[in-house]
Amino acid sequence: MCAVTDKGRVERPLAEQCAAARRLSPGTHESDVVIVGCGVAGLYAALNLPRALTITMICKEDLESCDSMLAQGGICVMRDHDDYDSWFDDTLRAGHFENRRESVDTMIWSSREVINDLIRMGVRFDHAPGGDFDYTREGAHSRPRILHHADLTGKEITTTLLRQACRLSNVTIHEHVTMDDLIVEEGVCRGVAAALPDGGRVELRAHDTLLCTGGVGGNYERSTNFGCLTGDGCRVAEAHGVALEHMDYVQIHPTSLYSEKPGRAFLISESCRGEGAILINAAGERFVDELLPRDVVSKAIFDEMEREGSKFVRLSFENVPKDVITRHFRTIYRHCLDEGYDITREPIPVVPAQHYLMGGIRVDQNSRTTMEHLYAAGETSCNGVHGKNRLASNSLLESLVFARLAARDIVRRRHDELSDA
Repeated sequence: MCAVTDKGRVERPLAEQCAAARRLSPGTHESDVVIVGCGVAGLYAALNLPRALTITMICKEDLESCDSMLAQGGICVMRDHDDYDSWFDDTLRAGHFENRRESVDTMIWSSREVINDLIRMGVRFDHAPGGDFDYTREGAHSRPRILHHADLTGKEITTTLLRQACRLSNVTIHEHVTMDDLIVEEGVCRGVAAALPDGGRVELRAHDTLLCTGGVGGNYERSTNFGCLTGDGCRVAEAHGVALEHMDYVQIHPTSLYSEKPGRAFLISESCRGEGAILINAAGERFVDELLPRDVVSKAIFDEMEREGSKFVRLSFENVPKDVITRHFRTIYRHCLDEGYDITREPIPVVPAQHYLMGGIRVDQNSRTTMEHLYAAGETSCNGVHGKNRLASNSLLESLVFARLAARDIVRRRHDELSDA
């Protein structure tokens, strides 16, 4: 089994216990399902597949280098039936009404069941003093509906799913294996080809393949994504004629911490603004409604930077209680302290950064691509939930909902094929 510490870091070395530590030898390997990517989409799909199916999972870097680990703000849930219409409308407005309505409907109605499943697996969401969930709000949401685990929600969910997946004898996880092609025979996907760390090659053949390879941030000079996320799933799919959709729909997050240091930009969660943080210019003047959709706020920041001739604007926490900062935003608070900023006393410099791909491999309501036996879920897919601009904290939920749909469709189709045989 693969062990995960309380802080969410994978314990190493565990060669005799952890599937992730076993070396993958060159050559051909067979399994029922191969999943490329070990973020929430890939892990949740594996957990929703029957234990009778053998599953091989691979990731390009280590298990921690996936964007699911980085999600700070939280995950949306329908609080009650009265919340449906407003959440649906919020999602469409943020997406400039280019969303696929049936996908949004599916995500919202599935939310409570998925959240309950996460809790059953051990995910810990924060509670308010009265005992109810501590719902928070982010930009373009008309009401608080976002669950969170401080500002480490993505890590809490991902490490919990990883812990559960590593307990399964039918799941094998391999790190540092780079998928660089699909295996296609007579127009049907039969697995993936990949490179090993030592330069060797491997063919992972499977009845069904699920791509959960994340976004494209590694292709940008400034991004909140890990640098290894370079759109591999989209690239190899397109090379085999698999349909992509809206690859130009790339979201810029309004607030990353400004730094001259190279590497991944540190995200300042939108929930900070949901709790009262405000954007100000060099003169200390507020210049935008911070809870407008992300693309609108990002444009306002760029416009203000151009007007001032500056490299950043400032985010002030003066309206956020200190205990909220040190409790809810403790990771952001500590990181900013490490960078020399005390957000309880002073504004911090922020600048927009590439954050999320709304487009990707086109999939249907069951996460099927246009190639037989090839599925896609998570940020590398485009099921239409997000439209042209993603509503904050919809991404973790969307990934989980449509990964589970992929798993269910794989099972359903295998059953049909066996029945027809």
